[in-house]
Amino acid sequence: MPAPTPPVAATTDADIARLQHLLSRLPPPLDPPDISALDGFLCGVLLQPNAVPAEQWQVYACDLDGRPPASAVDIAGLMAIVRRRHRELDDAIGGRRWFDPWLFEPEPAEDVGGALRPWVAGFALALGRFDGLLALDRPGLREPLAMLYRHLPAQDLELDAELAELIESIEPVRTLAEAAEDLVCAVLLLADLGRPLAPAPAGPAGRRSAPAPRRGARGRAR
Repeated sequence: MPAPTPPVAATTDADIARLQHLLSRLPPPLDPPDISALDGFLCGVLLQPNAVPAEQWQVYACDLDGRPPASAVDIAGLMAIVRRRHRELDDAIGGRRWFDPWLFEPEPAEDVGGALRPWVAGFALALGRFDGLLALDRPGLREPLAMLYRHLPAQDLELDAELAELIESIEPVRTLAEAAEDLVCAVLLLADLGRPLAPAPAGPAGRRSAPAPRRGARGRAR
């Protein structure tokens, strides 16, 4: 019997604060993402139908253009947290479970959608660099994409007419918790297309056992 898979270590608030600090200390010309954009980027990477090799996605953790840091720059601590978050998200998405997206609280004069822009921008960066998910062009792909892309300025996107119409039809979110729930729902819907689950084993009398339900509770937003 194979040994049980050890549980994935969850990132903590202290990990998140340290990661943001380490990202902010990367020297120019590196242009690192903030933690929210990085979180969205990792989800976009993990939704690809074929696993993206680590050496291809990890360079974007330190620079939005994928430029590698100079050899003298120590990124070991930074990448340890990034890889842990990657595993944590992979485990949640693969199991169709809730995860807490890394979102900033909106500024007093900012709408809720504006607080999601960094996360969605990071997600869009991943789908632009790794196009396996978008190449599927399956029914049901546009709806969850519209749920996410509605938080970005229209001029930043190249949208077909159907996707633009879908975005216009979606009501704006009212709270950050509601926005986080919509975001996670969209990610899991996309996972059904890019990373479909294996068929459930048959139960008694040939009936297939029902899949585990998705968690409906709202997680904390940062």
